[in-house]
Amino acid sequence: MAVKVLAEASPEEVRFAELQRRMTGISQKMLSVTLQGLTRDGLVGRRVEPTVPPRVYYRLTPLGLTLEEPLAALREWAEAHMTEVDRARRRSEEEGAAD
Repeated sequence: MAVKVLAEASPEEVRFAELQRRMTGISQKMLSVTLQGLTRDGLVGRRVEPTVPPRVYYRLTPLGLTLEEPLAALREWAEAHMTEVDRARRRSEEEGAAD
């Protein structure tokens, strides 16, 4: 989701608080951990303005931008097959409960 939000904003930077607002339901801690990993992997760039409090901005790197298309295809697949996946999960849970 972070890659999608940053790709939609590209080439602009997005502040941490704005990212959190756009990613409904994600905790501050989970977003922070996610962004740290994406930054470490070279997919996201991070810029800090030395203000009080510091303003932290994120953007996709050129490498990160290459990830948006495959992730979009994966999202489309998941949306197209969600009913089948849910049906298989329920069937598996029912079989597990019967054992």
